[in-house]
Amino acid sequence: MLIDPSTRYTAFQSWPLPNRQWPNRQTKQAPIWLSTDLRDGNQALAEPMSIRQKLGFFHLLLRCGFKEIEVAFPAASQTEFDFVRLLIEDGHVPDDVTLQVITQSRPDLIDRTMASLRGARRAIVHLYNASAPIWREQVFGLEQEGVIRLAVDGCLQIKALCAARPETEWLFQYSPETFSATEPDFALEICCAVIDAWQPSPQAKMILNLPATVEMSTPNTYADQIEWMSRRLPHRDSLILSVHPHNDRGTGVAAAELALLAGAERVEGCLFGNGERTGNVDLLTLALNLYSQGIAPRLDFSDIDSVRRQVEDFLQLAVHPRHPYAGELVYTAFSGSHQDAIKKGFARQRAEAPWRVPYLPLDPADVGRSYEAVIRVNSQSGKGGISWLLERHYGLQLPRALQQDFSQLAQEAADSSGKELAPQQLYRLFRQTYLPSEQSWRYLSHQLESESSGLVRLKLEAVHQGKSLRLEGSGNGVISALLAALPETLQVQDYHEHALGAGANASAICYIRLMFQDGFSLYAAAEDNDVPRAAIRAVMAGLNRATLRTGQADGIV
Repeated sequence: MLIDPSTRYTAFQSWPLPNRQWPNRQTKQAPIWLSTDLRDGNQALAEPMSIRQKLGFFHLLLRCGFKEIEVAFPAASQTEFDFVRLLIEDGHVPDDVTLQVITQSRPDLIDRTMASLRGARRAIVHLYNASAPIWREQVFGLEQEGVIRLAVDGCLQIKALCAARPETEWLFQYSPETFSATEPDFALEICCAVIDAWQPSPQAKMILNLPATVEMSTPNTYADQIEWMSRRLPHRDSLILSVHPHNDRGTGVAAAELALLAGAERVEGCLFGNGERTGNVDLLTLALNLYSQGIAPRLDFSDIDSVRRQVEDFLQLAVHPRHPYAGELVYTAFSGSHQDAIKKGFARQRAEAPWRVPYLPLDPADVGRSYEAVIRVNSQSGKGGISWLLERHYGLQLPRALQQDFSQLAQEAADSSGKELAPQQLYRLFRQTYLPSEQSWRYLSHQLESESSGLVRLKLEAVHQGKSLRLEGSGNGVISALLAALPETLQVQDYHEHALGAGANASAICYIRLMFQDGFSLYAAAEDNDVPRAAIRAVMAGLNRATLRTGQADGIV
């Protein structure tokens, strides 16, 4: 008999928070950002980064605009210690950037950590110890009093070492490491004890970091925990309330966003969400989400593809193609209805107006993406996307009925190949279909004369089935005169023309829909630097297409 796995788990007990305020708040500004890619992200790798890789990553973080960077766990290994020394001794740290290092609350580890920071201009020393019941009982074998004493002793040791080195501007950070799983009253008690030991002030604040070390519950519950603590912490004006969400439930970004509404002012995380288990909160996603609220993130991801490639190189981990903002496919639409909406949105978007394009919450250009990747064509695509690509790449402004006509051919070609169609393949298919080689009819030359009646007389020289012809006809314009001259009875159902390019050397393209005597109709087109000649050649292209009524798309792509 199968046992239901759900019977092995108990529901997370929410913290009591009457009259919660965070649901009615709005984010007004970007938080303080702390990148922990070089520490938390690094220790999550199967093969940790070398010093060379860490240094490259450090400079990438500087270019992205991070002002606080957790660079190492100096007491964990010689490599970690040496990296901190390299940053300080070789002058890699700008004056406006603060290094952060982390240590457990053990005297020998604290001494080693403080030694790594010798000569630093400004540094954050991050002390942590686990506070939740499972860790107290199963890992450390400590009662609550022992956990508090461990935290306070570490705090006082760091305080004394900082006082002995006044040349460095010190900041202190404490994390009850397993805050998300800790009882409310005990979480508050241990934080209050550390605050009392450090004695922060509004002029010399302390960072209190409340991590979701393991994401235990829905994001709203984490927000409740943050607001519950923020309301009760003493000396609140002397604290910077920080959060460090993980992503075990896949909601790390949401938890961070709600925590900011609940009173947090600072966020620790990693680019692209690298970190233990399912990762830390994704700082890139979190930052770029702020644009949807009209808030500057104070981080620079204007060349997001370069950032992604460098991080992939440093970590030897691929970023998923559907990763928010940075993935290769996140700005790409294959669906016909999506493509049509995007095309119409682009047509109405004005440079100085607020960004409002369907399916694109962020302008790809703002993160260094080209528009070429926005619409891509396969068998699921529609007329809007196909025509958008032809216009964007080749300047073709297809009339609506021609868009529909050509999209059917493009879908057939994509279905046949089972693959995506590149813009150049679409263009080749368009030309081979609507501008066919001059087989039955071939244009040679023409003359236009104005008649006293106001009509136009056309004299045309052409070749039809290998025979030279001289044709004449009169009409209101060049096309009506041509139709009068031709031996076949034709009607024009639709006609459009536009310039291709700009300037004196720009050519023109004409699109025409002809209906033949038997009711059959088709589109054709022609391009020329003379508009009347382009119109004449478009009609002849239609006559040539009429001889190829079947198999138009076969073998073209």
